Amino acid sequence: METLKETSKKAKKKTAIKITGAEAIIHCLLAEGVDLIYGYPGGAIMPVYDELYKFQDKLHHVLTRHEQGATHAAQGYARVTGKVGVAVATSGPGATNLVTGLADAQIDSTPIVCITGQVPRHLLGSDAFQETDIIGISTPVTKWNYQITRASEIPEIMAKAFYIAKAGRPGPVLIDVTKNAQFEELEFVYEHCKGVRSYNPRPKPDTEQLERAAALINSAKKPYIIFGQGVILGNAEAQLKELIEKTGIPAAWTILGLSALATDHPLNVGMVGMHGNYGPNVLTNECDLLIAIGMRFDDRVTGNLDTYAKQAKIIHFEIDPAEINKNVKADVPVLGDAKESLELLLPMLKENSHEKWFGEFEAKHKEEYEAVIKNDLHPTKEGLTMGEVIKEINKATNNEAVIVTDVGQHQMVTCRYARFNQSKSNITSGGLGTMGFALPAAIGAKMGVEHREVVAVIGDGGYQMTIQELATIYQNNTAVKIVVLNNEHLGMVRQWQELFFDRRYASTVMTNPDFVKIAEGYHIQAKSVSRREDLAKVVTEMIASDKPYFLEVKVEKEDNVFPMIPSGASVSDIRLK
Repeated sequence: METLKETSKKAKKKTAIKITGAEAIIHCLLAEGVDLIYGYPGGAIMPVYDELYKFQDKLHHVLTRHEQGATHAAQGYARVTGKVGVAVATSGPGATNLVTGLADAQIDSTPIVCITGQVPRHLLGSDAFQETDIIGISTPVTKWNYQITRASEIPEIMAKAFYIAKAGRPGPVLIDVTKNAQFEELEFVYEHCKGVRSYNPRPKPDTEQLERAAALINSAKKPYIIFGQGVILGNAEAQLKELIEKTGIPAAWTILGLSALATDHPLNVGMVGMHGNYGPNVLTNECDLLIAIGMRFDDRVTGNLDTYAKQAKIIHFEIDPAEINKNVKADVPVLGDAKESLELLLPMLKENSHEKWFGEFEAKHKEEYEAVIKNDLHPTKEGLTMGEVIKEINKATNNEAVIVTDVGQHQMVTCRYARFNQSKSNITSGGLGTMGFALPAAIGAKMGVEHREVVAVIGDGGYQMTIQELATIYQNNTAVKIVVLNNEHLGMVRQWQELFFDRRYASTVMTNPDFVKIAEGYHIQAKSVSRREDLAKVVTEMIASDKPYFLEVKVEKEDNVFPMIPSGASVSDIRLK
């Protein structure tokens, strides 16, 4: 009698199709629901591109102008959609150009799969033309990587790649495919990966730890929540909101947590970190209970660890066991998915309010408003400020835009003053701090949510690192709105030089080109603004356009971003000027 295993094998054999490895890669992508990828062709990946040509009605390929741009575009797409972004490149320099994007995705927990071509198996290790050990190079900056040398490996490895990229704490995966494997034929059958041995990406929350956490929350006099991107990645926004409203606990966010809770929510007290808000930083060292949800206690958030929240009990909700006690020791670690953990916790909590404690945040906000915010948003000086530009973008988009930022002063100002009504709206390079991120990431974001307005806010320095992606915008008619805040300096570095290096402005002054002419050279509508009376009108015109639009805003050259925690200082030492 035929066994069940034999019957299953026969069934699989019937559904198997004989195809090349290159075509198998396309079939794997389609099976994973991928309909959009970014990349740049070359010799070692050419068989895959030949198959892409045949499947272009099902799988849209976006030709970026640099492989780094492909990874950042894939990141932008992943961050706004919650799906896995995909980038493709050839071997050698094509593959190495992906590394910055991989590193950025790794530290910011962004699920992307990168596929690279490689020289044929028999040439591996021979220093063949455009051969680079991309597996060795990318190992420190990927969640997982693998080199395929035979076509028969493709279905299983591709399925595993997508599973690992999105399971648990997401991250980047790189799959390197030798050219012979792309040409070889295989019997193709695809099965989605449902698990990997010894990998538990979603640990079940411990009931005892949840009960301990609830007891601390219910008895605390000055409880304080700091939430990060884990809330967004875990789709726990509704649970976070319910937690805050039920307990009356003030809540602040990390840069990557921004937009998980509506900016105008009454208990949203602002941003923590080096250029965060005054109250959320200072009062970290005055709370009696600190509840960290989906954040990793990055050094830009904590400042000097020796003085960080030493008076408080710490509850840490976290999906990655490697983050527990890594920087800050937790009194009650709750390991698990943020949504599941909070759903289990909520019934254990008492209805509460902390009006007196919340009043301390309000008092600190008034201090910050008078010392900083008023001057940023309602300046009396002649030159334009970055803050008032963001204020006009908020107004023109009714707080509904996706805002993508690069890295520098403009990033900090945007995160401080942008207003968001819905999640997955703030896209930025957090942990790696990658200049050049915003322009390609905005392309991916706009392609991911075509119905939403996507505004890229970029400094004049970072903009020029990936400016070639204007061609990608033009070729695809991607209606990204690009705002370059031009202060003719590498502003963040210049600020440090002013404050901590006796104004020795070494290599931070920028001699810039005519940005408007460059944009017009790519057939993108472009304007430049330097007068306050023109700003609102041009921003409104930009947002009203249904095409790509470039706006240069010439802002004050030597404005500084405050508040600021000096490097290595305590959060209590935050400066208002």
